[in-house]
Amino acid sequence: MINKLVDKIKKTGAPIVVGLDPMLKYVPSHIQNRAFEEYGETLEGAADAIFEYNKGIVDAVYDLVPAVKPQIAMYEQFGIPGLMAFKRTVDYCKGKGLIVIGDIKRGDIGSTSEAYAVGHLGRVAVGSKEYYGFDEDFATVNPYLGSDGINPFIKVCKEEKKGIFVLVKTSNPSSGEFQDRLISDAGNKPLYEIVGEQVDKWAAECMGDTYSYVGAVVGATYPEMGKVLRKVMPKSFILVPGYGAQGGKGKDLVHFFNEDGLGAIINSSRGIIAAYQNEKYASYGEESYADASRAAVLDMKKDIEEALGCALC
Repeated sequence: MINKLVDKIKKTGAPIVVGLDPMLKYVPSHIQNRAFEEYGETLEGAADAIFEYNKGIVDAVYDLVPAVKPQIAMYEQFGIPGLMAFKRTVDYCKGKGLIVIGDIKRGDIGSTSEAYAVGHLGRVAVGSKEYYGFDEDFATVNPYLGSDGINPFIKVCKEEKKGIFVLVKTSNPSSGEFQDRLISDAGNKPLYEIVGEQVDKWAAECMGDTYSYVGAVVGATYPEMGKVLRKVMPKSFILVPGYGAQGGKGKDLVHFFNEDGLGAIINSSRGIIAAYQNEKYASYGEESYADASRAAVLDMKKDIEEALGCALC
């Protein structure tokens, strides 16, 4: 799957992943009203509105980007109907030829980690048959329980030719409370760098043609740390959150890429999916919310191209 991701980035010239992180406050009133007329103001109604909203955005941008990243918590808040909307979203995006990164941030051990890996990336046995569960192409995972939490995912990745993105340095302001701690018995390296070194070791176990199935998450809000981690993990694709609404700009992204112009994929969530609520795109209005999202993707692509010196043009 990493080979497919690289190929699609080259084809689109857009190292961009659209974060499908829907909140009801982002969903235009005409979509909510239709869903509530059919299902009432219920969890089912909310989930249907979320899916229809996603569908409009995907229809507007699928030819521009290689991948999407639904954040499962935004669906879980609506219970079982929300999880059904998550699955519908995954299937719809894959039907449009998009690569799906399940932003699930799982981190556990033993049989629990195995079950997460099977449920999101692999196949579960039911009697004599096997079924895919959510069936994303990649998943985000939390490494802070150690290799016991990551190895089951790596096993499934090898079996299914899928991938993971390991949290290394996250984009949130308080990430440094733990991730930036200097570790004395490792030469006073910060913890995130030690995790990056371990990611590089995991990456060597399952290589694609040029990059590994094991990637990393490094926030756009920490470009200098990204520069260091790019060197630490040369064969890992870096998933970069924090662009746009969290403050990251194209100029902050240069060091996340390798000299081949590849090696990173930049996420924008509400900056794209709720673009019509941004003053810059307000003229599109609610009815044309998806057109506003397309315009936001094109602007983001231009910003990245200019920052990279059109390395992917």
